[in-house]
Amino acid sequence: MRQADSAILTYHSLDASGSVISVAPDLFRRQMEALAASRVKVVPLEAIFEYPGAVAITFDDGFVNVAEHAAPVLERLALPATVFVVSGYCGKRNNWPTQPAGIPQLPLMDWTALRGLPPLFSLGAHTVNHPDLSDLSVADMEREVRDSREEIQQRSGRAVMSFAYPYGSMNAPASALVRREFSIGCGTRLDFAKADSDRAIVPRLDTFYLRSTGWFRQPFGSVYRSYIGLRRWMREVRRNGYTR
Repeated sequence: MRQADSAILTYHSLDASGSVISVAPDLFRRQMEALAASRVKVVPLEAIFEYPGAVAITFDDGFVNVAEHAAPVLERLALPATVFVVSGYCGKRNNWPTQPAGIPQLPLMDWTALRGLPPLFSLGAHTVNHPDLSDLSVADMEREVRDSREEIQQRSGRAVMSFAYPYGSMNAPASALVRREFSIGCGTRLDFAKADSDRAIVPRLDTFYLRSTGWFRQPFGSVYRSYIGLRRWMREVRRNGYTR
């Protein structure tokens, strides 16, 4: 019998700017309340393949507003989550050199804030400087990936078992490195996580496309699966380079 698919949700910033990386805090709260009220199991990212039909929650970049708005909601609802940290920018803003125009520049959590996240939060590596890994030499790529993990572990005191590719961009050396170094690597392809998904390049569902709380009440319903499939097709047709 075919195993049920799972879903890994991607958030970035919780703010009211309306940008492509932003979800309003009140909408996030309502989404999480709907998810908690559903019968769907919400699990830590590293356990997503142990529980077919489950959901995992992730936040890329480590914005201060995640600690302000997400942490209290998730702690109240007892929902685990993972924050992917750009180690070289902790306590700074998301103004790394590869940042596309039009993205709001917002403060990122410092090490004290990361250490203060509730125990339900795990930390993942998101490189040191948020580069496009496919543009780097193998040596530079290894430094970005390994140095990020090492600093996060040393400064936070939390084990780092997961990785997210900046912009979802990778090549064969990058995915091979992540496969060796981490238990799971997350990309940005808009799709469900399947039993046979490559553990080094697992697809996620960008919540930019999930504005309705209806999806969170029934994330694996046929109507919503069709919607995700259409969105994925449209996204891949119109996009040749930039991935959020």
